[in-house]
Amino acid sequence: MTDPIREMRDHWDERWGGGLAAEASTQLLRVSQLLLGRLDGILAEFGLTLARYEALTLLTFSRKSELPLSKLGERLMIHPASVTSIVDKLVEFEYVERVPHHSDRRVVLARVTTSGRQIVERASAVIIAANNGFAGLTDDDLETLIALSVRFRDAVGDVGSTDNSVDGSTGVKGGGRRVDQSRVRRARITRSRSA
Repeated sequence: MTDPIREMRDHWDERWGGGLAAEASTQLLRVSQLLLGRLDGILAEFGLTLARYEALTLLTFSRKSELPLSKLGERLMIHPASVTSIVDKLVEFEYVERVPHHSDRRVVLARVTTSGRQIVERASAVIIAANNGFAGLTDDDLETLIALSVRFRDAVGDVGSTDNSVDGSTGVKGGGRRVDQSRVRRARITRSRSA
């Protein structure tokens, strides 16, 4: 069977030129669809979407298991309205609770609950067993993919693409443990999925 994306490249070249870049962008978009489908399928068994799982993961990574909603949105790289929707659902499931900031009454924190920590641990074990959805790729393949992705993100001025730390400064989270940066980068593939 002929790959329709490769076939599209030939037509693109015949009509306009630039088929290589057209194929590359279309391949990446298709890979993104497939990856999101695989991850959403895994997370569905836990009643989570990728966006909710990522929020739980970030809260779990944070030193105090809590973050201001604005900081959560910044780290997830999504609109504040999306953060509110994600946190609303997580509160509904009792995976997260909203708490007032200890010194600034204007700030609301999202804090992961014990059941939230338990579900993120269970879901993470299944995701890790599935190689984060990357079927058929070796660690070297993933490192190459990451390097190319970071280079592209740098070229288009994506905020934080060369920042290797979860908290934006140290690269170390929670009691001095090193964070697996390749997992963090892979998790950043998309952040604006619906809650």
